[in-house]
Amino acid sequence: MKTITPIVTALCLISLIACKNDKKEAPKEDVIIEEEVVSTPKTYAELSIAKGGQWVDGSRGHEEYDGGTSFENVDHLKVPDNHTDHSWYIRYEGPGWESNKVGYRLYLDWRNAIDIFGKKTDSLVLAGVGQDGFDSYHESESWGQDILKVGKGLGIGSIGRLVDNSLVHFKEVDSTFASVENTEEASKVVVNYNGWKTGNETIDLESTLSIKPDQRVTKHTIQASKAIDGIVTGIINHDVSYTKKESDNKKWGYIATYGVQTLVPDKLGMAVFYEVETAAEVKKGEFDYLVEFKPTTEPIDFYFLGAWEQELNGITNEADFLSYLDEKLKELNDNNAL
Repeated sequence: MKTITPIVTALCLISLIACKNDKKEAPKEDVIIEEEVVSTPKTYAELSIAKGGQWVDGSRGHEEYDGGTSFENVDHLKVPDNHTDHSWYIRYEGPGWESNKVGYRLYLDWRNAIDIFGKKTDSLVLAGVGQDGFDSYHESESWGQDILKVGKGLGIGSIGRLVDNSLVHFKEVDSTFASVENTEEASKVVVNYNGWKTGNETIDLESTLSIKPDQRVTKHTIQASKAIDGIVTGIINHDVSYTKKESDNKKWGYIATYGVQTLVPDKLGMAVFYEVETAAEVKKGEFDYLVEFKPTTEPIDFYFLGAWEQELNGITNEADFLSYLDEKLKELNDNNAL
């Protein structure tokens, strides 16, 4: 029987280890871990109607929606024929849209005025507005409040028609359809007024309102089915400082007001930007400062904004507000859009 010496054993072990080390390990594939990027929306539009109640004869001489138990958000709506102001059917009385800067709402009834929700936060808030009482938003909340008294005027940036120098709202309309849309790029409200009767004219009018992230500005595009005179937009006149300006090349212009003109009361700046070639006249009406458009069936684009002093890092004086408007005017002249 042969004996294996310790030296031989050691050599065998060294050889075995060397053989193992000669084996190449298969390359490992790089492991890519994809992290989900969650973006926080900065705009929002909604349309919310009451549920669980019924239409009854109300104390204001028209039908009201009584006994509603909740609100339901809808993407589109044919406005009921019996709906009017203070019907308690649509939450905060119409569609709303907001950015992380400011919010707006449209009275989706004969008034057709646009109001402003001043915001003290950069969060989106409309989903909770009016949920704790139909008009609770008129009182100061942690997020802000309704700040504009519209009265008999247009509010800011809405549409009416001058007939014999009197402002006519949407009191006679065959039917009204509204819809809302939210994307990463913008939030939008579209309203179609069918059979709008003013004076001796009847037209259809489409109104598209859209807002982008980080902007106070709402873009308003209107298109009429028939070219008629007297179509106007404007800013409610609260007897504060008024400014009218056109760019040097007469391409774009704006009208603006600034001063203590909120329900708080405190300071607010409002402006409407219009393309000069689309305007027939800029003038003072009974309740508003007005831009009257030339008759056309082509789309008309204009812009409006509100800047409240209680915004986060808000504009707090007239000089800074006018400087801000001039920046926007230059941007319009350079890009033809905001």
